[in-house]
Parts: sequence; structure tokens; C-alpha cells
Amino acid sequence: MKILHTSDWHLGQTLHQYERGYEHARFLDWLLDQLEAEQVEALLIAGDLFDHTNPSAASQRQLYHFLTQARARVPQLAIVMIAGNHDSPGRIEAPGPLLSLFDASAIGAVGRPADGASDEDSAAQLDRLILPLKDRSGAVAAWCIAMPFLRPADLPRVAGNDSGSGTEAVDSYQAGMAQLYRQAWQQVQDRRQPGQAVVAMGHCHMRGGQVSEESERRLVIGGAEALPSALFDPGIAYVALGHLHLAQRVGGDPTRRYCGSPLPLSFSEVDYPHQVLLVELSGEAVAEVRELRIPRAVELMRLPRQPAPLEQVLAELEALELPQRPEAEQPYLLVRVQLDQPEPGLRASVEAALAGKPVRLVRIETSRARAIEPAEANPAPRVSVEELAMLEPADLFGRLYRHRFGNEPAPELARAFDELLVQAQGAT
Repeated sequence: MKILHTSDWHLGQTLHQYERGYEHARFLDWLLDQLEAEQVEALLIAGDLFDHTNPSAASQRQLYHFLTQARARVPQLAIVMIAGNHDSPGRIEAPGPLLSLFDASAIGAVGRPADGASDEDSAAQLDRLILPLKDRSGAVAAWCIAMPFLRPADLPRVAGNDSGSGTEAVDSYQAGMAQLYRQAWQQVQDRRQPGQAVVAMGHCHMRGGQVSEESERRLVIGGAEALPSALFDPGIAYVALGHLHLAQRVGGDPTRRYCGSPLPLSFSEVDYPHQVLLVELSGEAVAEVRELRIPRAVELMRLPRQPAPLEQVLAELEALELPQRPEAEQPYLLVRVQLDQPEPGLRASVEAALAGKPVRLVRIETSRARAIEPAEANPAPRVSVEELAMLEPADLFGRLYRHRFGNEPAPELARAFDELLVQAQGAT
């Protein structure tokens, strides 16, 4: 049986001011081709389908158009989706009755059993997370534990772990997660037959996972989100994870994997190998895991690779030669400039150097030319409230500038400040 593992689509995402619908459309078209070419029997989408809990109509249309196309082109395909921390659990589950017509399941939430609930009630809540996966002959070949993103309030209370703060909160979160996965594993044992594999899904942060700081939202305050790999029973053949955008193995295990995001969601992900994972099951075990690299529809460029003085940066930008493309295919550009003093006309200079070039300027990142070490930096003089009240605005500006840049403001900058001050005083 063939399963394809993908996650973290973030439909509706913008890169600063630029919509990325074109890139997502290209990825989904490519994904449809892979599903058909490989004759995949189950598609697992491990959370963060959307970038926002209230996704745009366009991004929702994009998802549901893909689902209908996938079903039409690969009739035997089953689809299992779970909510991630960016998704609204209710919105993911709302079209469930319609999705069932396409052999698609959407799990948004677990829901913690009420205190005093019977074992039967608790089992019924878990039962909806356990889904059969059929091969192309229609026989059940595997079972999927489809566990969505879980917040602390979603987890069962475990005796001996109080939901307080600090270490107790961490222990409570991890103990609740472990118990929920353990209960699901035990429950699936009652339904599987010999020779049927078990696959688990999760949208969580596993311990030791490498994070993209610019685009991955923290899951749980206090570090409780870092979960141990022992969370998953050794009998689970494959674990399909979502949340971390860098494709990686958990603890080096090739059967516990993050497939990563299908496109770079920030400039910190420029060098990520974006991919989906094709998992082939044989009986109760994994026979093979193949990485299918996703072609990048639009490049993200950082110029220069390391911050450089403005003159050098402008020269590189003016010398930049790129082929003409439609606007939707033009590269995104991050410009990195090293400054030793403020440059009020920085953006205008950069835009002038890029005039007429088929590239989209996303951001200008500035850094200081020389980092002042704490030992050599002049500490800001302490000023009492009374002294502060006696300072003229120009004096305060000069003090702040000298503290930050280590020298006097340029005459033209001081004049610009004086002009702004006059305008502000005139307005009052």
C-alpha cells in the first residue's frame, strides 16, 4: 500500500505584502500529478492546511478544488486531514459530511471527556480518530490514528500531574499527550487484523526538532511542546508529523518523520529541501520511504548573501540580470544592507537600483557595520526624571544617537530632525 505524507501547506499565506496563491496552485498541480503517477492509495495532510484560522474564500476554494480533482484523477484515493495550530478545528470539520462523499476525513479536535465520563464515552471520542485505510482492491490494509493539534485544554487529566505552572505544566501536558496516544493505540488493537499496519498522524513539536524561527508559531508556552519520541508505540509502523517546516527525522528514525512545508514560508527557509514523502507499506511494516522533491515555482533571493555596505549592495543590484517573467513568477528579494549610520533615503536608493528589473522587493534588512562590544560601548548616562524634563528634544535625540551608533549624527540628519520638530510644534 502506498501512502503520501504532506503537511503545512499554509494556504492563504502572504510573504509580507505578496499573496502566494500562484505558488500554492503550482504545488497542488504537481501533487496531483504525483498522486496519479504513483497510484497513491492514501494522502495524509498533517495539519496547517491554512495559514489563518479564518482563511480567505480563495484559499478555501483552492483546497476543495484540489480535493475534487484528486478524487477524480485517483478514484481509489483516501484523504485524511488533521487540524494544525494555524487551523480552526471547527472550520476544518464543518464540511465533513460532504468530504465523506470523496472518501476524505477531516479531524479538527479531540475534545476532552467530561469529568466522570464513562469508559464507553471516552472510547467513542477516540474512535472517530481511528480511520481504516484501504488498498486499491478495497480491502483494509492499514489503520490511521489521526491526532490533530492538541492544546492543554484538549488533554485528559493524568493522576499525579497538576496543571499548574512551570515544570508541573510541562509534565501535565506531556503526560496527557502520552496517555491520549496510548489510549488510541490500545483502541486500534481491537480493530486491526493481522497483517494490517498502523500509521499515526500528529501536529506537534518533537524534542530536538529544528525550528524555523521566522514562520513557525510556538505551540505551548513554557517549552511543553517539545515531546519525546517515546510518545509513539514501537508497534506504529509510520508516524506522519506536521508543524516543523524543515523535513527531518525524529531521533534519526526513518519511520518517524516531518515531511516539511511544500514551499519556503520565509527567507529563513530558502535552503530547505521541500518535499513530500511516499511511504510504501508491506504488511505491518514500512518497506520504503521515498522523498519526492517539490519544484520551486518562485525563487526567494537574498542579496547579498551576507550584509554589505550600501555602495556595494547598490552596485550588485544594478548589475543584477534576470530573465523576463510574468509578475506572479518574479523572484522575491530580500536586500541586506550594513549601515554605520541611518540612511533616510535607503529604500528610494534600493528601488532606483532595481528599476525595471523583474523582481519583487519584499524587505530591506539592515544591520550595523560594527557591533560595539559591551566592554567598549559607552553606557547610557543615567538621567533622573527631573533632568529628563529639562532636556531639549534635540539634546535627547543626540544622546540617543551617540549611545546607539557611537558617533555624532550627520549634519543633514540633525537638520532633518530640527525640521520635523518645527513641524510637530506647529501642529500643536
